[in-house]
Amino acid sequence: MDMKSIVADMLKSQALSEWNENDLYDLLETPKHTHLGDLAFPCFQLAKTLRKAPAAIATDLAGKLSSPLITKVEAVGPYVNIYFDGAKVGKKVVSDILAVGKDYGTHQFGKDKTIVLDMSSPNIAKPFSMGHLRSTVIGNSIATIGEKCGYSTEKINYIGDWGTQFGKLIVAYKKWGDPEKVKSNPIGELFVLYKKFHEEAANDPSLDDEGRKAFKLLEDGDEEVTELWKWFKEESLEAFKDIYSLLGVEFDSYNGEAFFNDKMEEVVTMLEEAGLLETSQGAQVVRMDEENMPPCLIKKTDGATLYATRDLASALYRQRQYAFDEALYIVGQEQTIHFKQVISVLKKLGFDWAGEMKHIPFGLYLKDGKKMSTRKGRVILLQEVLHEAIKIAEDNIKQKNPDLKNADTVARDVGVGAIIFHDVKNDRLNDIEFSLEHMLTFEGETGPYIQYTYARTQSLLKKAGNLSPMAFEGLEDAESWEVIKQLRLFPEIIERAWQHYAPSVIAKYLIDTSQSFNRYYGKTKIIAEDGQQSSRLALVHAVGIVLAEGLRLLGMKSPVEM
Repeated sequence: MDMKSIVADMLKSQALSEWNENDLYDLLETPKHTHLGDLAFPCFQLAKTLRKAPAAIATDLAGKLSSPLITKVEAVGPYVNIYFDGAKVGKKVVSDILAVGKDYGTHQFGKDKTIVLDMSSPNIAKPFSMGHLRSTVIGNSIATIGEKCGYSTEKINYIGDWGTQFGKLIVAYKKWGDPEKVKSNPIGELFVLYKKFHEEAANDPSLDDEGRKAFKLLEDGDEEVTELWKWFKEESLEAFKDIYSLLGVEFDSYNGEAFFNDKMEEVVTMLEEAGLLETSQGAQVVRMDEENMPPCLIKKTDGATLYATRDLASALYRQRQYAFDEALYIVGQEQTIHFKQVISVLKKLGFDWAGEMKHIPFGLYLKDGKKMSTRKGRVILLQEVLHEAIKIAEDNIKQKNPDLKNADTVARDVGVGAIIFHDVKNDRLNDIEFSLEHMLTFEGETGPYIQYTYARTQSLLKKAGNLSPMAFEGLEDAESWEVIKQLRLFPEIIERAWQHYAPSVIAKYLIDTSQSFNRYYGKTKIIAEDGQQSSRLALVHAVGIVLAEGLRLLGMKSPVEM
């Protein structure tokens, strides 16, 4: 039940007929404190049109609004505070959840629309570091939220499989590589070679020239160099898929940078024919003077293409392939200028759909206040962190529930969930200081806390014999009303999370809902044959449905026991 829609309709039909109902809906707020009502309508924006003080408008509105679902409407300063009938509204909310189950909160505004997501995108021949976790889990959650809103999604893992760094790696392998070591531990050994190259190049700059020459051989299709590159790529993808399997993330495409090697000349030709390509200091660029940005580099002085050339080619390919309604690039905020340039170039070429390309930036994982760097060896390996989290979860389970069946599976779901939640609960624009201690804390505002709350709902239902189907006849205590108010917000929370491409909105909601339910559980004897047991258990069931669905939208599992 969308009480905001009901109140917005009341406002329009009973007092503000000249106003747009959607605008009234957007103005409604949920007060932080219960004594200020269940919804509040601020009157500031009405003052100019109605030529009255906001407080006077609030007083006037409060006297006009009424509904069988509302017990009280009062003006407090410039606000109209609205109080619902908890028993009536609660019955409708909980009954709706029980009727539709996991489909509760589903929207259809994305129906028949396609979203393409560019996400994760690790570099081959390098370990999957914590630096790539954010793009992976934020992108995966945004995709799942989009599907909940009716969109079709295409998740693309734009693998970093091209560039001068591979020439450098090939040089390092030829100089210092041990084939047997690489075969037994491909990613780890290639990483050692990659670091060694940069350490040696710091004292011998000629190594960089060798790396560039090796990459030129790769571009020209040299058989030996190409075979090495393919081997590095295949081994890397296998290692990455192990991590993606742990995270529960799947992709529709692994088309990386190399896939677009034969598709960039079309872009260069388009720019030339449109008169947009200029020569600047030997390089070919598209000027961005009107946008107050530096020129967008298309080709270097030696004729080599750049990241922008590939992203222009990939955007054209994706629009032709998927006819996307939106293309989301879940990439760190340090690439903001780059994506502004790419989108601007496409607009200059006359592609209106470029306006639906959006950079979804996020902050960095920092180590000791500094950006992680594989080149400098300042990196934390995601696989090691995931396995450490699973080990800690196993130890906790052995202490608290030694007889738990499927303990290995639960430990994996809880350990991995802790890592995912620690990331997505943060506003994506914020940097995160890496702290294994904080990441793997299972108390407080954490993923395991929410998973444990869900497991508690399932334990209560099991203890009661499930009693399904359950009827909710209504509860009138304050604690149950606080839980129901949280459940009522879920559809609105999903829409807000999509509008802002912000999984953190759902993560914070799940924390609040879990806390509200645990307060209810602490004050209420759920299983007690007093005429309201069925309603209490129905509420517990509804909470479980919402928590499980919320966790799914974040990319997490919901163990029924912990």
